[in-house]
Amino acid sequence: MDGTFSEKALFEVMTAAEAAEKWGLNPRSIQQACTGYKGGKPRFLDTEARKAGRIWLVTKTGMERLYGPEPIK
Repeated sequence: MDGTFSEKALFEVMTAAEAAEKWGLNPRSIQQACTGYKGGKPRFLDTEARKAGRIWLVTKTGMERLYGPEPIK
């Protein structure tokens, strides 16, 4: 990877399941942060998460804002 914008952007976005695995969380927790829980407001900003078909996509920036830096494994 040479660090072009498009390559960086590709790695900035992940599915809720990928994010949950990277941060050691339950995928359902990420989905609830996207949709809101029991009628509450979503925790992710509109620019941090969106639904693509049946899959939630989240940004690394959004994950770090809500859950802290990505854990080093």
